Amino acid sequence: MAKAPVLTPQAEDFPRWYQDLINKAELADNGPVRGTMVIRPYGYGLWERMQQEMDARIKDAGAQNAYFPLFIPQSYLTREAEHVEGFAPELAVVTHGGGKELEEPVVVRPTSETIINDYFSKWVQSYRDLPLLINQWANVVRWEMRPRVFLRTSEFLWQEGHTAHATYEDARDYAARIHTDVYGDFMTNVLGIDVVLGRKTAKERFAGAINTLTLEGMMGDGKALQLGTSHELGTNFAKAFNTQYLSKEGKQELVWQTSWGVSTRMVGGLIMSHGDDNGLRVPPRLAHVQVVVMAIKGDEAVTKVRELGAQLKAAGLRVHVDDRVDTPFGRRAVDWELKGVPVRIEIGPRDLEAGTAMLARRIPGGKEPVQISELLDLLPKVLDEDQAQLLRESRERREARTSDVSTIEEAAEAAIAGGWARIPWADLGPEGEAKLAEQAVSVRCLIAADGSVPQSDDAPGTLAIVARSY
Repeated sequence: MAKAPVLTPQAEDFPRWYQDLINKAELADNGPVRGTMVIRPYGYGLWERMQQEMDARIKDAGAQNAYFPLFIPQSYLTREAEHVEGFAPELAVVTHGGGKELEEPVVVRPTSETIINDYFSKWVQSYRDLPLLINQWANVVRWEMRPRVFLRTSEFLWQEGHTAHATYEDARDYAARIHTDVYGDFMTNVLGIDVVLGRKTAKERFAGAINTLTLEGMMGDGKALQLGTSHELGTNFAKAFNTQYLSKEGKQELVWQTSWGVSTRMVGGLIMSHGDDNGLRVPPRLAHVQVVVMAIKGDEAVTKVRELGAQLKAAGLRVHVDDRVDTPFGRRAVDWELKGVPVRIEIGPRDLEAGTAMLARRIPGGKEPVQISELLDLLPKVLDEDQAQLLRESRERREARTSDVSTIEEAAEAAIAGGWARIPWADLGPEGEAKLAEQAVSVRCLIAADGSVPQSDDAPGTLAIVARSY
């Protein structure tokens, strides 16, 4: 009788495969309150690496980390009408504390534009205080009616950047810098996902923004996932919170603002972009365990893997030594394959006699014997090759499953069939966008004909990327 697969095959049931993988790879569990999640150590290790890579890029862009309260007075949200309307269905509101009814209800942070603006209005006095570039790493709560671990949860982890600038042009350029140099660079070169950078339509724009820039990735089943956004807020929040500065000319002027964020949704994107029927595949530049050195059996093998592990760590690789010879080797190998560690180095008594190790590569698959003495030089090359392969596969999938169409019907057909469609925005427009929404198909973003980000919705030659999404 054939052995049952560890995971539900993707082709059979992609959502079930996703949930199986999260469970079997020990990434997360559902929390006790519907819509919440418990991130397990291996899953949190992925998020920590994302934080490290992102935080470095955010700081290179000039922003500084700060922290603002989790609880926000409800009255703050009502100051910007479009903002409160956009978030009202998702708010969690606290009405009692310390056994007493609160004088004013407080909202559990859904995003921090309002509370941060309250402080920006105090901190910004002169043009000399600008630009003010702030980022925070935090949790947020948005009450989710259809939760899915990592993708849509009522509480999730993220970073949110908030900035104030003297001019529209400076704010616009900074939002674009975050979009490309921080988010685009990270997602392409670390996550290995060939994201499309574009502009959201007015319907999909962030509540309270004048423009939203997005990064859309195609998942393994052809659906789109919004992996991050960068918003131009104009002066909407500055007007609501009276955030002004004294210009060089001695005039009181409103600041121009941006906000931008990515979240633990990227872990879900990582899984659905690179995972296969054997489990997760983690890009080497992201992996918190790039190499696992495994002893198959025997005391001498245990000694050797510990020694080799120390050498590889000293060379700058992120290494885990698996010397649990009291646990069957096959079970351990399957566990590491499920977790998607890029490289396994397996050493047993016979390998020691020959001076070799078995090199198992998770991303292209396959095993081959290599000289232990060659591993220090070989592994960096192998990891670079595997990183490039994941990005190449992501790009090839997106290109193969994206169709150029000319009608709303063709766009809907391509999306429902499990792909993306490109259609001239002039042929679609807001009316066509509304018709697509009736079939659970959305305009993910607008791009220029050359693939760049258009400066306006109605720029000549603008194309709409249409897909079903998570």
